[in-house]
Amino acid sequence: MNAGTTVLHGRTALVTGATSGIGKAVARKLARQGAYVVLHGRDHVRGAALVKEIETEGGSARFVAADLADADDTLRLAAEAGAVDILVNSAGLYEFAPTAASDAASFDRQVAVNTRAPFLLVGALAPGMAERGHGSIVIVGSSAARMPAPVGAAYAASKAGAEILTRYWATEFGRSGVRVNTVSPGPVRTEGTKAMLGEHVAMLDRTNARGRAGDPREIAEVVSFLVGEASSYVNGAVLFADGGELSALPS
Repeated sequence: MNAGTTVLHGRTALVTGATSGIGKAVARKLARQGAYVVLHGRDHVRGAALVKEIETEGGSARFVAADLADADDTLRLAAEAGAVDILVNSAGLYEFAPTAASDAASFDRQVAVNTRAPFLLVGALAPGMAERGHGSIVIVGSSAARMPAPVGAAYAASKAGAEILTRYWATEFGRSGVRVNTVSPGPVRTEGTKAMLGEHVAMLDRTNARGRAGDPREIAEVVSFLVGEASSYVNGAVLFADGGELSALPS
């Protein structure tokens, strides 16, 4: 690990949803910067593979499996993570369907993972950060919270809820040295979006002024900025990282 990549040395980070997509890119980025990373996911095999990958690159990490749709399991994750300096809520669940085709169970799952899990993790971990006088929390939101579409209302509501919580937490913990911010990505090419859209994944490239979908590593760079000292005066912000979004769903 190069000297210039140790800016987070001595810090411990918990990254949820770390075994794929944006979460994986964030975990690798923070580990490269010297943080000890607690990786969350549900798949032990993928978790072990990522730990090995990070260690091969000179970083340090461990994996904790948990189901964020379960409140008790979410609190267990917080307990097993221990004292952390950085919390990145990257895990997300999206079920893009029209409202009439979404049942109560689908709505509850999305709110549980996208809104309640960050709420419980912040409630469990932020007081310790405040007691130590420093900490950074980042929510990985979504442009769906501000760009209406004919499908995905439940998902959008769950992400909008997380954005509101960001502002409340920034106010609640800011005077104690804990900063809370959201990065709001536009469409990003991940395993999840490819699986959801299949052969139509190319339409993501028509949703913004850059003319292409984002890469998870680009979002990880924004998260890195938000947890680092360069953003020390940024608190309660929702930072758009969407390439200059034009529309939620192109025709």
